[in-house]
Formats: sequence, structure tokens, C-alpha cells
Amino acid sequence: MLAAAALSSCIEVMERLTAFFLVVSSAAFSLCKCGVAAAAFQPQHETNASLLESLHYLESVYGIANAAAPPNALMVGLTLIHGAAAKGAVCLDGTLPGYHYHRGWGSGANSWIVNLEGGGWCNNVRTCVYRKKTRRGSSNYFERQIAFTGILSDKAWENPDFYNWNRVKVRYCDGASFSGDGENRAAGLHFRGQRIYHAAMDELMSKGMRNANQVLLAGCSAGGLAVILHCDRFRGLFPSSTKVKCLSDGGLFMDVPDVSGGHTLRNFFNGVVNLQGARRNLPGTCTNNRNPSSCFFPQNVINNIRTPLFILNAAYDAWQVQESLAPPSADPHGNWHLCRNNIGQCSASQIQFLQGFRNHILNQIKGFAASRQSGIFLNSCFTHCQSERQDTWYSNYSPKLGNKAIGKSVGDWYFDRAYVKLIDCPYPCDRTCQNLQFH
Repeated sequence: MLAAAALSSCIEVMERLTAFFLVVSSAAFSLCKCGVAAAAFQPQHETNASLLESLHYLESVYGIANAAAPPNALMVGLTLIHGAAAKGAVCLDGTLPGYHYHRGWGSGANSWIVNLEGGGWCNNVRTCVYRKKTRRGSSNYFERQIAFTGILSDKAWENPDFYNWNRVKVRYCDGASFSGDGENRAAGLHFRGQRIYHAAMDELMSKGMRNANQVLLAGCSAGGLAVILHCDRFRGLFPSSTKVKCLSDGGLFMDVPDVSGGHTLRNFFNGVVNLQGARRNLPGTCTNNRNPSSCFFPQNVINNIRTPLFILNAAYDAWQVQESLAPPSADPHGNWHLCRNNIGQCSASQIQFLQGFRNHILNQIKGFAASRQSGIFLNSCFTHCQSERQDTWYSNYSPKLGNKAIGKSVGDWYFDRAYVKLIDCPYPCDRTCQNLQFH
């Protein structure tokens, strides 16, 4: 039985590798042996193609939907939104969007968590055409069941504050953090993220969310960015008597120079916003004064969000180090290869550069942190997304600040049990981190 489970894990990993090889032809990986669990799989990759223009390998493997689920995890089925097509709310390839929903009970029967799935972006026709042939762009490829773990777990000992709430995962199939509204007929591309967001909210409101007494909008990575962009809009769905807050996990993408002095992520986001027609859907408090593409960066949005928002992020976010700060395109000689794959292999000068990145984050969130209603958990880990994986959300091995795990910190903030402004000391002081390594 154990051998079968291990074999299943290896098959799952190899399926992910197969999808990745369709995009990146010059990659080399060390495959897992059949006795190694998928959660412990550590990929090796060198590529001339930027992973920003692929399916974001790090996010795909370590993103929450793909994290190896505990054997007792709740598996939740897929529901397609059948009325969405009439509203033009479709995935990149024109298929119906969907979600996974597990009903709440007891004290949580009228409480809701709506989780917006992450999964990178596409910034040009070529990458969007590829994306529409995957689960990030077509419901034809959605998993029919996914594991609800971490903040979506239904077990009190894994998720003490939210385990019996109505919990929803809205699938991500547009490539612009649920904000685009346009199309490319020649390529058969539908950029309808904003409409998908509205169709999903309409569906959930009809299923009882309109009667909620407390709600939390959450999301990881590209979904965490979507939370920031939609937080106030989400608050507007409910009467003032409803307690509404937002949680952005791993979504604090920074507009900073890469190791070559260029602006890899700024250029990429500019492509996303312009291609997908996201400008009109970005917060007006930002676009009235800035270039629309800069309003895809949270640092230019968070200070104007009126709804209580919690930012959960790693100060040395592994995705940003690998794909924004030190992508192969900015490091042609491979000087950052070891460091970008394992922070423990960084030189003193590279650590100094990463400390500068952390300092930039701290400077950018000063105004946000001053608000009494905001929450912050910024740890000094080399990781990406920490709310939906059980090992990082709430377990004996979870990262902690002030001896408080992430799940407890978010719960204390949501229920107003305590002010939560937790900022870690610089790397490498934190011994509770579960740092990712890529060999």
C-alpha cells in the first residue's frame, strides 16, 4: 500500500515535468526515486527561456493546488459555473470557469472563506496560447477534485479558526489575476478574468454567501495579488454589518531592479496589463495618478485599500528571487545559479543584495503597517505561499514569529484578538523556516 502511494506521487511529479517540458526545452531535472514523496521533490532546472514566459515552474510545483496532500485531506469536487458563458465569463480558451466548495456547519454555517487560486500570468499571445491548453487556461484540464488543506482544512486541529466555515477555491484560468477584460479573436483567446471574478461571486452569493455574517477573501501568489486588486470591491458585496477582511499570501510582488539593473517583472506586468485589457479594472485610486501597469504592483495599491487586509509574505520570496530578481535572462553567466536555487548557497554580496530587497519591502509597507486594521506576517524564509499548505499554515513544524504560527496569527487578526504586525529579523536568524531548495 505504501509502495502504491509512493508510485502515485512519482507519477504525479512526472506529469508535471511533462507539462513543463512542453515549454522549456533546455531544462534538466533530477527525477525522484519511487520511494520519495512528491512534497519532497526538489527540481533542478537551467533554461535559456525565462520561466516568467512559461507556466512558472516554481509556482506550479510548490503552488498549493499541487502540494502533496496529507493522506487524510478533504477532497472537494469541481463545480462549473454554467451561467457564466452568457456573461462572457470564460477561461482563456472559452470554456466555463469553476470552483470547489465545501459547505460550512455549526458555528461556521454563516461564515465564508473565498480563496482565489494562483498560477502565474501570461503576457503575450504566444504564452497565452500555450496557457489555454493547460489547467491555467481551460477548465477542460481542471482537476475534478482537489485537496483542501491549510486555511481550507475541515479539521479543527489543522485549522482551528476556520475549519467549519464555508470554504471555496475559485479556479484561475485567465492569466491576469482575475482582472483582464478583452480578447484576441485571431488567436482564440478570451481575456475575461474580471468577468470570471464577478460570475463566481454571483454564484456564491446565490448559494448563501449573501447571508454571511463574516467573510474572508484569500489567495496565494497571483491569487494573492488578485485579493489586493479586488479587496474593496469584495467588501462592496456585503452590508456594513458583515465582517469582511482580506488575506494576501505571497502576493506582495515588488517593482525593483533585477541583478542586471533591468526591470524584468515591470516589463512582464506591462505586457499582462496591456494585452489583457486590465487597465479599466485596476484600482482607480492608483490609475488616476500612475501608469496602469504600475498599479499591478501591490506597493502602489495597498495604502489606499479601505478594507482590513493581512499581508503574509516571505521577505526572500523564492518566486521573486528566481523569476524577478535573478532570472536567467538577467544572469547570463550563471553567477546566481546556486543562490537562486538555495539561499544557503548565496555569497556574501548576494546576501547583501537580498537584504536590500527585504529593506525595500519594509520601506514600501511602512504606511500600510501604520494602519491599526492591517495585519502583517513577514518572515525571513526562502519560500512562496504559506497559507494553504498544512506544514506551513498550522502544524508543529510551521514557521513562527513571536512563537506564533501563521494560522494562529491570521486568526488573532481576523477575530480582533490581537494586533498582528510581525516582522522577522533578517536571514538567517529564523530557525523555524521551511526554506525551499532546488538542486
